[in-house]
Amino acid sequence: MTIPVPSPVSATVPDVPAPKLGGWKAILVYRWWAVGAVVIVAAAGIGWAFWSPDPDKGFVQGNGRVEATEVDVATKLAGRIQEIWVDEGNFVVLGQPLAQMQTTVLNAQRDEAQALCRQAVTAVASAEALEAARASEVVAAEAVVVQRESDVDLARRRFKRTESLTGEGALSRQDFEDDQARWRGMEAALASARAQVSAAAAAVRAAHAVWVGARSGIAAAEATVTRIEADIHDSQLTAPRAGRIQYRIGQPGEVLAAGGKVLNLVDLGDVYLTFFLPEMAAGKVSIGTEVRVVLDAVPDEVIPATVSFVASVAQFTPKTVETASEREKLMFRVKAQFGGELLARHRTTIKTGTPGVAWVRLDARAAWPARLGIKASE
Repeated sequence: MTIPVPSPVSATVPDVPAPKLGGWKAILVYRWWAVGAVVIVAAAGIGWAFWSPDPDKGFVQGNGRVEATEVDVATKLAGRIQEIWVDEGNFVVLGQPLAQMQTTVLNAQRDEAQALCRQAVTAVASAEALEAARASEVVAAEAVVVQRESDVDLARRRFKRTESLTGEGALSRQDFEDDQARWRGMEAALASARAQVSAAAAAVRAAHAVWVGARSGIAAAEATVTRIEADIHDSQLTAPRAGRIQYRIGQPGEVLAAGGKVLNLVDLGDVYLTFFLPEMAAGKVSIGTEVRVVLDAVPDEVIPATVSFVASVAQFTPKTVETASEREKLMFRVKAQFGGELLARHRTTIKTGTPGVAWVRLDARAAWPARLGIKASE
C-alpha cells in the first residue's frame, strides 16, 4: 500500500498587487518626488560652483564711455570771420588752414609801423651826422685851446721881460701894465677855449644820445611790425593737431570777441574709455595695466587698451564714511587708452560717447578668458 507523501511548500511568494493610490494621495507622492529632484539638482549646482574654476577670477569690470580729446579752434583777436574752409566731419592734419579772419585793420597797422620804421632809420642817419658835426666842433675847440695856450705862454714871457726892464727903469710903467693886461687877457681866452671844448664834448654826448634813441626807435618800429605780422599770421586759423571737425561754431561774417570759438576739433589719436572702479579694485590698478574693452555697438569684438590714468580722489564719496558698506560706494575714475595703430585703422568709425565695458586684469598670472581673447586682425 502506497502512502501518499504531501508535496513541499513552494518558496515563491505570490505577487501582492500594489495598492492603488488615487486622488490627493497620488498628487502628494508626485510632488515629493519633484521637490526631491529639484533639491538634488540645486545641490549638484552648488557643488559644481564650489569646485569648478572661476573664469573671471583675477579680473574686474567697469562700465564707461568712449571719449576723445577735444580742442576748440578760436581766434586770438577780436574780428570778423572771412572764410571757413572745412565742414563738420572733415578730417584734418596738423597745421592745415581751417579758417581766415579779416585782416584789413591789421594790414593798415603794419603799413603804419613800417613807415615809422623807415622814419626811425632816417632819424638814425641824422643823429649820426649830428654827432659827427659835434665831434668836429670838439676838434676845432681843442685847436683853439692849443692856440690860446701858446698866446698865454707868449704873453706871460713878455710880461716877465717887461717887469724886469721896468724895474731897471728901461721901460715905462705903462708898458708894464699893458703887457700884464695882455697876459691876463690871453689866460681868459684860454679858459674860454677850454669851456668851448667842454661844451662841444657835451654836444657830442647829446648827439650820441639822440643816435641811441633813434636806434631804439628802429628796434621799436621793427618789433611793432613783427607783432602785427604775427597777428596777421594768427588770423589764419590752422589745425593745432590732426583729427576730425566735430562742430562749426562760427559762420563767415560773424564778429567774434577775442578768444571766440570758430570750430571744435576731436583728436582721433587720443581716444580712451572712461570708466569707474570701486575702491578695492582701483587700489590694485596702476598705469600700464592691460585692459580689454567690449563696446555695446560691436559686442563681438574685443579691443585692447592700457590704463593711462587712475584718479587719486574718489568721484562718488558719501558725506560721511563710517561703515564698510559705505566705503564700498567709493568709485574712482580710470582711463583706458587705445593704441595709436588701432585708432589709425578705425579712425573713420570712431564714435565718442559709445558705451562699453572695460575688463581689467588685476592678477598678472591670470589668463584672459576665451571670450576676451584678441583676434589677430586687431
